Amino acid sequence: MPQGVIDPIRKMSLANPRWGAPRIHGELLKLGLELSAASVAKYMVRHRKPPSQTWRTFLANHMKDIVSSDFFVVPTVFFRVFFVFVILSHDRRRPVNVAVTEHPTAEWVAHQLLEAFPWDSAPLFVARLG
Repeated sequence: MPQGVIDPIRKMSLANPRWGAPRIHGELLKLGLELSAASVAKYMVRHRKPPSQTWRTFLANHMKDIVSSDFFVVPTVFFRVFFVFVILSHDRRRPVNVAVTEHPTAEWVAHQLLEAFPWDSAPLFVARLG
């Protein structure tokens, strides 16, 4: 393909980054340049997208807003079962709240969450372990 046809394709794709090959092909047909849409797509300038953040970067950026929770059982020597609810803060790697009960209920868990995050200190993200 001659350079005289490739230049308008590149100029149009640079000037109009949202136009696809069919739109540029139509505009070139209006200018009297006879070529296929596949040729237009082949010679268009590829606009690079900015790289998205990695998982590690996301965690580093939002560490103060992330907590993890886990609910597990602990059997005792006397055949009793205790339920343990743990909430861990990721920014300082410390437990925010640890609670133990023999009879967990939804109200009990909600109360533990309220104890762990009073007023406006609730995290944006909660990761459930297990």
